Amino acid sequence: MISEKELQQRSDNKCELCGNEENLVVFEVPDSPTETSILICETCKEQIENPEKVDPNHWRCLNDSMWSTVPAVQVVAWRMLNRLKAEGWPQDLLDMMYLDDDTTAWAKAGIAESNVEKITHRDSNGVILEAGDSVVLIKDLKVKGSSMVAKQGTAVRRISLDHENEKYIEGKVDGQQIVIITDFVKKI
Repeated sequence: MISEKELQQRSDNKCELCGNEENLVVFEVPDSPTETSILICETCKEQIENPEKVDPNHWRCLNDSMWSTVPAVQVVAWRMLNRLKAEGWPQDLLDMMYLDDDTTAWAKAGIAESNVEKITHRDSNGVILEAGDSVVLIKDLKVKGSSMVAKQGTAVRRISLDHENEKYIEGKVDGQQIVIITDFVKKI
């Protein structure tokens, strides 16, 4: 087990998630394959342990800490981003984040099975869509709230998924981010 002094040296006496220098505590990352600790502030600890007290804006700090080379920090960042993905911006960070296979398995082990969303997005042919896929429009679509018409055959690259509705995906068409109904796309 890593000592508090070693954690302080590794983190430069700062919270390894948000960078706060006050009220630091050792946090044992749950569901760890080994005993693994990180140094975090009381604010981060309280929000990790008590989901009702989560302030999504506090966690924008994960934009930086998710790139940590410390697997325990990566795991906590991944778990918090997953908890907050309904906010919108965390999904973009999750799409960019890279974890090796062992770290991914560790991160997923900490999420209760009941909290894992079972929504599956499928294109017009029933093919499963995943974040980052490319699709093509199979018919002209009028974009609500704009005079733009997305033409049939338009490729939409690097889609993101709506984690609340299996029929909605998002992507850029002519430089504009739009919501697209999966019935009108085909995976390329």
